[in-house]
Amino acid sequence: MTKQKSDLSRAFSEDGAIKTHVGGQALIEGVMMRGKYNWAVAVREPDGAIYVEEHDLNSGKDKNGWMYWPLVRGCRALVESLMLGFKALEIAALHAFGDEEGEQKAAAEATFVEAEAELEGAAAVAAEEEKRGERAAGRDGFDWKRDFGNPDEMVDGLGAQRTLEVVGGADAPARPQVGAQGGASTAPTDNPGNDPVGGDLGRPSAAKGGDEGKRDASSDSSAGEEFGHREMVISMVVGLVLGVVLFIVAPAAITNLIVGEYDDHTLAWNIVDGLLRVAVFVFYIWLIGRMEDIKRMFMYHGAEHKAIHCFEHGLPMTPENARQFPRLHVRCGTAFLIMVMVIAILVYTIFPLNAIISGFGVPDGLPKLVLVIVARIVLMPVIAGISYEITVKWAGSHPDNPLVKVILWPGMQMQYLTTHEPDDAQMECAIAAMQAVLAREDAEEAKTAAKPVPAAS
Repeated sequence: MTKQKSDLSRAFSEDGAIKTHVGGQALIEGVMMRGKYNWAVAVREPDGAIYVEEHDLNSGKDKNGWMYWPLVRGCRALVESLMLGFKALEIAALHAFGDEEGEQKAAAEATFVEAEAELEGAAAVAAEEEKRGERAAGRDGFDWKRDFGNPDEMVDGLGAQRTLEVVGGADAPARPQVGAQGGASTAPTDNPGNDPVGGDLGRPSAAKGGDEGKRDASSDSSAGEEFGHREMVISMVVGLVLGVVLFIVAPAAITNLIVGEYDDHTLAWNIVDGLLRVAVFVFYIWLIGRMEDIKRMFMYHGAEHKAIHCFEHGLPMTPENARQFPRLHVRCGTAFLIMVMVIAILVYTIFPLNAIISGFGVPDGLPKLVLVIVARIVLMPVIAGISYEITVKWAGSHPDNPLVKVILWPGMQMQYLTTHEPDDAQMECAIAAMQAVLAREDAEEAKTAAKPVPAAS
């Protein structure tokens, strides 16, 4: 009986012959894929449709060539990925839950209005009966002595209008639902044969970002979207602060208690600090992975890897074909994060922080610890740049080198935590996003091929 290979072994041994630069990110109920010319988001909406939205990627290499230099390009790629990921998460949150919450709110409001109308009707009948009794008793009309201070009688006595009638055209056309950055989500039956992702993924609804079809929404919906954007920005800022505290400040403080002053035991200090940082990171990933929403996001992460595997093996992009591949992938960004932590130990050890401490006479205790923490934050771009050159540029260009497997092994192990086995519906989302990116690349290649070759002089 043949022993079944692990996902880790399969990811290394069954890497596809077609190496693609397309990469992705798991989202809330969806996947973002990024190519050379555009990036696309595919989100499963509450009604079961797949909402697809794509945006152009504008390279700034011509204007800012220095941002593509070695080491610098790693920092640029990291910041760019964070910004695109933030935008993709915003789109996903809008379409994964927005419609469902809106329908629930509308239904609750309708029920409340109906109940209120019934109560007002009953109150009006009772008031009319009371007035009839007052007429019979000779007490008709508003009386200042008797009725002053009674809100209902005051309103009637002043002749004020009790209700606000909203007048609108009954036959006004319905406004189409508009997605982020001009992406209009259409009903599944409204888009026959015009699906940019091939039309073979259930019920996709499509959108394209850019100058066409800019957002056209009422002031109320715009306010709601702005509030959502504000929440996302606050979440990102809080996340960054939490990341600095968890992965830099806390390990440094604990290391200072365990090892002692930084300049007394520099090598041991950096090793203990690095190990603590890795331990905190692994525990954090394991902990959030227990949450139901994050579990589903990790399933979409697995779907993203399977879709890329399927393309790299040259098979038709279907859930059936993608299902057979491992959920781990050698070119996943998780390896980059682990490499950052390993490189950090080396950079912090080499950096002449002891000379700075001696030169400025920094006293022991809190002042020295604060200097160490600040130095770690300042050196993060350098660490990110070096890690990018190793994991993306070198390892990506030498996949068959045995040393590459050794370097990527820790990141591959982490993928057991950050990916879960997806279902077919999740793989459909990943394939939809992938196809939107690949279709654009095919179109750009066709344009290039159609250009006339200049005649030799």
